[in-house]
Amino acid sequence: VQLKHYDEMLQTIKIMTSAGKGLLAADESVGSVTKRFKGIGLENNEENRRKYRALMLGAEGIEKYISGVIFHEETLFQKMDDGSSFPEYCVKKGIVPGIKTDQGLAPLIEGAPGEEMTQGLDNYITRATKYYKAGARFCKWRNTYKIQNGTVSEALVRFNAETLARYAVLSQVAGLVPIVEPEVMIDGTHTIEECARVSERVWSEVIAALHRHGISWEVCLLKPNMVVPGAESGQKASAREVGDMTVRTLSRTIPAALPGITFLSGGLSEVQASEYLNAINTSKIPRPWRLTFSYARALQSSAPGKHEGFASGRKVLLHRAEMNSKAQLGKYLRAEDDKTSQSLYVKGHKY
Repeated sequence: VQLKHYDEMLQTIKIMTSAGKGLLAADESVGSVTKRFKGIGLENNEENRRKYRALMLGAEGIEKYISGVIFHEETLFQKMDDGSSFPEYCVKKGIVPGIKTDQGLAPLIEGAPGEEMTQGLDNYITRATKYYKAGARFCKWRNTYKIQNGTVSEALVRFNAETLARYAVLSQVAGLVPIVEPEVMIDGTHTIEECARVSERVWSEVIAALHRHGISWEVCLLKPNMVVPGAESGQKASAREVGDMTVRTLSRTIPAALPGITFLSGGLSEVQASEYLNAINTSKIPRPWRLTFSYARALQSSAPGKHEGFASGRKVLLHRAEMNSKAQLGKYLRAEDDKTSQSLYVKGHKY
């Protein structure tokens, strides 16, 4: 595939995969923000959503730990208090602005009960071109895989892989670095071994589809789950087990030409998300990619406060960003982090 913006995308990748940095996922839907605001007694309206994003972006020094921000479509066109657009403000700080381009989940009729596909490929190039003009330089698309009875259907594996591959190639044509997100969900009673087996099957099919569609590997990123036991399994896994099983599963499936892998937190506690990322980056199994974070809940959950709490909210956000920066470098120390580790898992969580 001929890519007009290839050189620019290479530069984008270089910034996004900088050592000690990761991505802030600020792309929650309006519905997801409702849940977050409800906890602090804040009305969910457009202005409050703008202020909440500005709280995060305006944290002094955030660019030391964050190399890219994933926006929701609404947020991409909003502005900081100084009148600059969010993408313009990010660029001034050396942070790459990005956009979530999928349009949510819908039932996959030919799949197992409860399985879902992702919508949004109709008129995709038109939308992606509009986002590029608005300042976005990368994008993200999420497909989900819920393990039931130790497996997922082949219909789901194949359909979602084709969707992700089509999205990724069209994004590159439009000048956006695609983040491909095949999320094997934490929901369920599966063991860590079952998560590893299903993740290996899912990722290998996604990689095969990307090959078929002619992806340019050097300007693409992956956003997978970590290999963990199901949230309702009762099984406990150490950070070392999670780290090694995750890297082993990646090493069996992902080409070395892919420059970076940005993990989702998917309901892990804030501390777990840091501990596990550190274990991944200290694994003795070969790992030729930059392995970093692309967190929403695991960066933001402790941060929100009402408007008078901007300073304290920013302080909490920066602490979490710093902990994950250290984890990316393999230098995270549990003793330097919060005393408690509260799960952020919500059964059937909708984004």
